[in-house]
Amino acid sequence: MPFATITSLRSSLTRRRAAGAARRRLARELSCYRTPAERLELDLVLGRHSAEETAEVDAILSRQATSDLYRRSA
Repeated sequence: MPFATITSLRSSLTRRRAAGAARRRLARELSCYRTPAERLELDLVLGRHSAEETAEVDAILSRQATSDLYRRSA
């Protein structure tokens, strides 16, 4: 079992925090696409890219749609 150094652990933690901040920023930006026309525009842009490239965006949009549906039904 390899031993991690304190420096490598700190670097890993820094990268994970930065990635989390980037995901939260992306989620906030995507939440601005509310109207059907805006969502259609976003879908057209995403349609130009592969499923691999859009996987993170698709996951965020799916979570947001589920959350919106839950809030509307409550």
